[in-house]
This record gives sequence, structure tokens and C-alpha cells, in this order.
Amino acid sequence: MPDRLHWIQEELQNLKDAGLYNRIRTLSSPQGAWLVVDGKRALNFCSNNYLGLANHPRVVEAAREAAEKYGVGPGAVRTIAGTMDLHVQLEKRLAAFKGVEAAITFQSGFNANLGAIPALVGKEDVIFSDELNHASIIDGSRLSGAKIIRYTHCDPADLARGLKENRNNYPRALVVTDGAFSMDGDVAPLDKIHEVTQHHSAILMVDDAHGEGVLGRGGRGILDHFKLHGKVDVEIGTMSKAFGVVGGVVAGNPLVVEWLGQRGRPFLFSSAMTVPDTAACLASLELLEESTGLVDKLWENTRYFKEEMKRLGFDTGASVTPITPVMLGEAPLAQQFSRELFEKGVFAMAIGFPTVPRGKARIRVRLDGGFASPALFDFLDDEPNVEYVVAMASNAVLNRHAEEGMQYARALSGLAGRSATFFDFDNDGWLDLVVAGTATTSRGRGIALFPQFPQRVEVEFA
Repeated sequence: MPDRLHWIQEELQNLKDAGLYNRIRTLSSPQGAWLVVDGKRALNFCSNNYLGLANHPRVVEAAREAAEKYGVGPGAVRTIAGTMDLHVQLEKRLAAFKGVEAAITFQSGFNANLGAIPALVGKEDVIFSDELNHASIIDGSRLSGAKIIRYTHCDPADLARGLKENRNNYPRALVVTDGAFSMDGDVAPLDKIHEVTQHHSAILMVDDAHGEGVLGRGGRGILDHFKLHGKVDVEIGTMSKAFGVVGGVVAGNPLVVEWLGQRGRPFLFSSAMTVPDTAACLASLELLEESTGLVDKLWENTRYFKEEMKRLGFDTGASVTPITPVMLGEAPLAQQFSRELFEKGVFAMAIGFPTVPRGKARIRVRLDGGFASPALFDFLDDEPNVEYVVAMASNAVLNRHAEEGMQYARALSGLAGRSATFFDFDNDGWLDLVVAGTATTSRGRGIALFPQFPQRVEVEFA
């Protein structure tokens, strides 16, 4: 290896020695409640597919139809020959959905921050940034060249002090915060932050990547959650999480949107969102506009999961969103925890430094929208033949068929005294009975052998 690159080898070894080396697993299945990860079927606890839209039939079909009509790539940047009518439609629909006057799309949420921040402030200006803001905000702020002043996490009083002491020293000031924080799952007190910025003539910007599809009426986001429509200058968003696709958006004041069309560098110098992605985003948006059902289901699952994890004694931090950190402390422990979960068929990646501060490593759980509503979730480490219980089932099915299924289960030969549970393992909306390697449904379709399930998803029958 050339000497000029030897330092990289040393740094990589240091990461491995410290338990911070990121070993990337590979998926060979669509996103969903169950995945095939490194060739193994596993329960998905770590995707951002909040509403299960990444593989929704209408979303997939919209992408397919758009590809057939328009082709795949945009062929150019937006300002030359890359603006398709679908891009314009998506921007209008996103603005209407969010209750703002205008919106402009970027290739990703990360790019939206990289484009917006340097276009709004420069080296003579100042940025007041929450100390736990996302890396894309940090990088966008650095690119701007502006003075960066960090304020205490979610602390409007500390922000007010910083503005009072420094605002008059700079021609322009930008206050920027995440809406829902991606590692801790807490939410910025945006109403109070807005009040502070009003007193100091500062531009207010919020990154709502983890609020879209989650907070507000039917997932309309943090501005809707706090009833701040028209009061926040810049709202950053992404279509890679709740929307289940990819892409970024800046929404809000029409002057800001117009300016970014002239000076947002990723908009000017990188090809536009692909046509299939744009059409898929429109389909996801339509699904959110039609019903609050997907968002309601997300929150139902989240409440149940958090309650059960707390009952089992886990520290889930200060989360008030579907982002649920399971706090473990040191990175090597979190990585070991993740590996052992995977061995038991649960895909939940460890998060450590530099993504989170040292000593605050965790397993960050987000329940995929493909999960049916929860019926059972337990850890039975003290059971001689059972190390874990993880089960999800549809509430509607549970309410209609649980007793019938219990009676059916007891009738099965040799079931008394054995371990079993109900679980909609094939996602067909019916509770299935899984018993030490066999499975049957509560409506009695017969017993079939499923060797991938032996003695894992279980409860005791009397």
C-alpha cells in the first residue's frame, strides 16, 4: 500500500478496535416488516419506511407507468432540460399538503439542506444551530462559511441568549433546527423557537425529515403539529422516509423557493429527481391525502412497542415519536446486542459514535409500516427453551378470531403444555398459529411445516 494512504488503514483498524466500525448488511428483498438480510429472513426494526409505502402496490405501479411513459433519467439539471411536468405537479401538491405557498424539490433531503443553507447565509452571516442537528444541517452550515453558534438542545432560552448577545454583529441570521430528532426521537419546541426568532429578525428553518408522514394531521408534519403554517420561512423535507421513495423538498415562503431555483447549487448543478421516483412520490402523497389510516396505525404500533419495552426495563430515552432509542451506552455493547438480535431473527442495527455522542450508543428502532397492529411482544430470557418472543398481529383479526383460534389451538393434538403464539407471518390479514416448527391459521386451513420458525415465536398454553 502506498505510504500516502497508510493512515487510512490505521484509522480503519482504530475504528474496529473501538467497536465503531460499521459493518454494512445487505438486503435482497423489498422493504417490509420482514426482510431477507445477508440471506437470512429477519424482522425489520430499523428502516425509515414508517408507513410501509416503499413497496406499496400503488407506489410501485406509479413508478412503472412513469418509466414507460417518460423513460427513467431526467437527462439534465432542472434549469436546462430536466424539469418534467411531474416535477411541477409534485411541487404544487407538496406545497398544498403542507399548507404553504410554494415548494421546490431536490434529489434528497441531504441535498436540500446543502442547497438551502448556503443560499440563505454567507461568510458575513451567522447560524444558530441546535447542538444535535442532523449531519446534513451541519454540512450545509459549514459550506455556507457563516459563523456557527450552537445552542443547547431544544432550549429556546439558550437560543434567545445567543441571539441577544450576537445577532447585531451580523447582517443576516439563520436559526435552524431539526423538527423530530433522528437519534433521540424528541421534538423541537418549534412554537417557542418561533417566538424567539421573531424578536431578533432571524430566518427560521426547520428540517422535518422525520415529521413528514408522522406528525400533524394525517402526517402533514411539524408545522401542522404546532399550527405554524405561514410562520416558518423554510421547511426542509425528504421523500425517503415516510413517503417510501427518495428525494428532498424545500417548502415555505415563495421568495425563498424562487431564490433557491436561482442559487440552490444542487438544483443548478445536479440532475433532477428521476421520473419514476417523482411519480412514486405523487402516489405516496395521494395515499396520505386519502386517509389517516397509515399514520394512525404507525402511532398505534409505536405506543404498544414503547410500553412493552419500558415494562421490560429498557431505557427508551425521551422519545415522543416513532423513533425509539434503546439506550445501551458503549458502542461495543450496542454492536454485540445488534449481532445477537440478528442471530435470533431481528434486524436492528447499532448506532454509535460519531452518529451519536460517545457513551450514548443504542439500538434505534423504527417499526416498518408493513407491521400489522401489535398483539404480543415479549422477551422470555428466563424460559428454558425460549430466548425471545416477538409477535405482531392485526387488531381486527385478533378481536374477531382470537378466541376461536385459542379453541382451535387447544384441539390440536399434543398442544397442551407446549409453546405457541398467533402471528400473521404471511401478511395475509389472518392470525396464524405457530407451534414449534408448525403453523396453522385460526380459520383452520390445516397444518403446514415452517422450519424457519421453530421455538422462537412462542407463548405457553395451559
